[in-house]
Amino acid sequence: MAKMGSLGRSGFLRKPNDTMRLIISTVVGVVFGFLIGISFPTVSLTKFTFPSSLFPSIDLTYIEDKNSGLSTQALLNHALTTLNKSSSTQAHNMNDTSKIYVSTNPRGAERLPPGIIVSESDFYLRRLWGKPSEDLTIRPKYLVTFTVGYNQKRNIDAAIRKFSENFTILLFHYDGRTSEWDEFEWSKRAIHVSARKQTKWWYAKRFLHPDIVASYEYIFIWDEDLGVEHFDAEEYIKLVKKHGLEISQPGLEPNRGLTWQMTKRRGDKEVHKETEERPGWCTDPHLPPCAAFVEIMATVFSRDAWRCVWHMIQNDLVHGWGLDFALRRCVEPAHEKIGVVDAQWIVHQGVPSLGNQGNTENGKAPWEGVRERCRKEWTMFQGRMAEAEKAYLKETGIPFNSTNR
Repeated sequence: MAKMGSLGRSGFLRKPNDTMRLIISTVVGVVFGFLIGISFPTVSLTKFTFPSSLFPSIDLTYIEDKNSGLSTQALLNHALTTLNKSSSTQAHNMNDTSKIYVSTNPRGAERLPPGIIVSESDFYLRRLWGKPSEDLTIRPKYLVTFTVGYNQKRNIDAAIRKFSENFTILLFHYDGRTSEWDEFEWSKRAIHVSARKQTKWWYAKRFLHPDIVASYEYIFIWDEDLGVEHFDAEEYIKLVKKHGLEISQPGLEPNRGLTWQMTKRRGDKEVHKETEERPGWCTDPHLPPCAAFVEIMATVFSRDAWRCVWHMIQNDLVHGWGLDFALRRCVEPAHEKIGVVDAQWIVHQGVPSLGNQGNTENGKAPWEGVRERCRKEWTMFQGRMAEAEKAYLKETGIPFNSTNR
């Protein structure tokens, strides 16, 4: 009991002492803080240094206490304005010392760092989700284009089935009917471009720029009225590579329709590069139409050859007549790099579908007006080529010889 009383007394004695110490410490702290506040009435936030990544050069002296009457929106506006000014100043300072101008960049991109420039494109379809690096399960190496009307859908369906997944499919629609092609499964992975009453060379000039199709080794630019029962695209590519052809076409069924001797299929060859046309038609056996010649209905171009041919296509001469005689200018030696693949052949069905897209004028049927323009374009193209060549040779001082054209 004596021990318990002793413990009780000591416990009761310590409690008021501890309380008194706490009270005294609090009072002293309040007084000391008051004295500090009087001695230093204003503390400037600008004395503090913040990481530039958090507050890049924002003037914090503008931020006052809540009693200043300055709204939160005003504070944010000022901060953003200051940040923009700071960024402009930093950019100006950087340009003063390391201004970017790379003359070897593509035209118009001289002010960009070379590492960001993407000068070529493709027709590869991309997803709207996931990693970009995982978009393509297969990267097509070749491109095939057809200029089509919906009335030829069965023929086009048969033709496209001859091309594997190694080919990107691009349809140019001259009749404006695009969604109806969805009845074919392959149409969902095809590219569809529509402009009414236009030709394949109009489309090619506007949508097949060399920098757009640069990812494809070969570009097929075909009509819609071709029978392909005896044609296999992969085998065709193998023969083109084997024989070093930069510009080519499949052989045409010799007993069907009117065609040049050069483009008729020969049954005893894989490929041929020259022929004997009518007497007197070829002043040189290495010149068209006896060599270095294919027609424009089912032409196949290598990537490099197409880069040249695209620049030769005229914007206003949409039918392309005369172009086949000039293709030789884009490869050298032309009589060795232009040829007809006999082992993979097609049939030209001669369907005048695009001709019917013309208008009736002066009592002439639509197809008559289209054919008349085709002939005029051939003459115009030949004239332009001759004048351009003549002007160049005159400028360079080389004698002009029409037989070398």
